[in-house]
Amino acid sequence: MVGSEIFKGESKTVEFKAKLPDKSETYMKTIIAFANTSGGKLIIGVDDNKSIIGIDKDNIFEIMDKVTNAISDACEPQIVPDISFKTVEDKCILVIKIYPGANRPYYLKSKGKERGTYIRSAATSRLADSDKIRELEMEGKNISWDEQICMGYEVTKDAIDKLCSDIQKYMSLSTSEEIKMPTEKQLINWKVLKKVNDKLLATNAFVLLTSDFFQFAKIQCALFKGITRDVFIDKKEYTGSIYEQVEAAYQFVLRHINRSSEIESLIRIDKYELPTSAIREIIINAQVHRNYMDNSCVQIAIYDDRLEVTSPGTLYGGLTLEEILNGRSKIRNKVIAEIFNKMDLIEQWGTGIQRIINRAKEYDLPKPEFREIGNTFRVNLYRKADKKPIKKPIKADKKLIKEPIKADKNLIITSKQRRKIDRENLIIKYVKEYGSISNMEARQILVLAESTTKRFLKEMVKEGLLLEEGERKNRRYILANEE
Repeated sequence: MVGSEIFKGESKTVEFKAKLPDKSETYMKTIIAFANTSGGKLIIGVDDNKSIIGIDKDNIFEIMDKVTNAISDACEPQIVPDISFKTVEDKCILVIKIYPGANRPYYLKSKGKERGTYIRSAATSRLADSDKIRELEMEGKNISWDEQICMGYEVTKDAIDKLCSDIQKYMSLSTSEEIKMPTEKQLINWKVLKKVNDKLLATNAFVLLTSDFFQFAKIQCALFKGITRDVFIDKKEYTGSIYEQVEAAYQFVLRHINRSSEIESLIRIDKYELPTSAIREIIINAQVHRNYMDNSCVQIAIYDDRLEVTSPGTLYGGLTLEEILNGRSKIRNKVIAEIFNKMDLIEQWGTGIQRIINRAKEYDLPKPEFREIGNTFRVNLYRKADKKPIKKPIKADKKLIKEPIKADKNLIITSKQRRKIDRENLIIKYVKEYGSISNMEARQILVLAESTTKRFLKEMVKEGLLLEEGERKNRRYILANEE
């Protein structure tokens, strides 16, 4: 196991030293950085070129004691290492294994918390800034920033009513049962609001879900010419409640990627070049899991070769890329994640990354890329190599022309009503041809977001045009009145 790690070279969780440094502080930064992030192994007896140098076998136990004592004396809180020696290529090396710490932040006693806290970034150990130290402190206390009270922010009845109404609408989309509107009491139980001495106080989550109070809590979208951030073709910035930002950003992406049409049994099915469910998943993940203590925003960039989504904050709680690819998940923003889950925007914890990969594979696209870059996390969803750039992109702020269309002398139908009728006719025509329709099939036909499609199908049910069969993911819709 150690031999294979040496072969791969230094990384976020592996560092080499040709010999044990005389000054313990030179390697103690790495020990602390491992404890504050994903854990890791400091391997003594291997140089930067991955050559096995080895250490003195005769003094191995003396060296192990020296390292143990140095860690105990230099680090606060206490870090307990797992130290062993291995034989590789007939040479002895020392392996100092550090586990992710539960009592964060860890720091050098001699420098104190503000100047002695280190974290791991790529293959280097660096000093943590004040915001990162605050986040580490919250991790150590098992609390999240979004559940903290936003001092001085006024809670209004209008804001509560709108949030409860929106949550109800989203919850209703995933079930045929009647969903009651959440109450103020439920928002308190979900930690969206807090009541102190009979006074209602807003948490940071409530603020994010109901306003644009935090200037950094926004999504910036841009379409670029070529494959670099050089020439803008279109750009837009979205503020307001974070779930509405998700929908707006998602629509921006759809406007700026290619779409093809296929005719199946007289029905035109539009298909985007990128899987829409993966696009939505990436944007939602960026919004839910970002570090809101970082005064920067989520950025979505569309290039000729890829969709790039960058969110503030590295992986939370010491997670590694390998762990998230294997389905492991830790929640940075517990309240926001809970509300998004109730709104059916998040399905199951830890499954989002794999769904993105699976959808890209179904579209025969290159494997999506997940990267930590500095203090950010980035996802690249690649377009096909033979993709042709859009010649006439649609501007994000372009308004729809809502001119009334004359149906006859006595009836005026607005363009909005006409679109609704056209969509209903497409659904009905498909159901007549195939007997039933699923939400996914309807999305392909209507070229709408998943939540919008669910809402539209439920409206057709309420209007008596369709009937529901099956539960949740197996639900299909049939004609209410068979001719």
